[in-house]
Amino acid sequence: MSFLKQIDDDLIRALKSGDKLKATVLRGLKSDIKYKKIEKGADLTDDEIIGVFSTAAKKHRDSIEQFKAGNREDLVDKETAELVIISSYLPEQLSEDKLREVIIDAIKETGADSPAKSGMVMKALMPQIKGKADGKLVSKLVSEILSGGAK
Repeated sequence: MSFLKQIDDDLIRALKSGDKLKATVLRGLKSDIKYKKIEKGADLTDDEIIGVFSTAAKKHRDSIEQFKAGNREDLVDKETAELVIISSYLPEQLSEDKLREVIIDAIKETGADSPAKSGMVMKALMPQIKGKADGKLVSKLVSEILSGGAK
């Protein structure tokens, strides 16, 4: 539970330094972790905690898109600041080039040859890249590569 300990320590530091935004974000993440722990009925592994953080990051990205569409720059700024804090706990994101390489390997491994088999590729791919890439981007690239036949 070293990851959870780090979050606790960072929360304490944020509270002591008066960083209200970081403290609020970390409290929300701790709450999400606690709900997931109750749902699972056992302590979470570091990978499962990263999954909780990935879900939170995805929610923030979706909110940012919605707020941009609604011309709410104040809320876009708030969500972006929170996303930066959450992202600092996630593993380093894969570059698009590296992601394409991993996708092509997964396509070869699964033998997928059409966009209809993208689900098979995603199933093989997601455990490898969980928390390291945005799911929407991965899905888009898988479809693009399967459609274009770039193997």
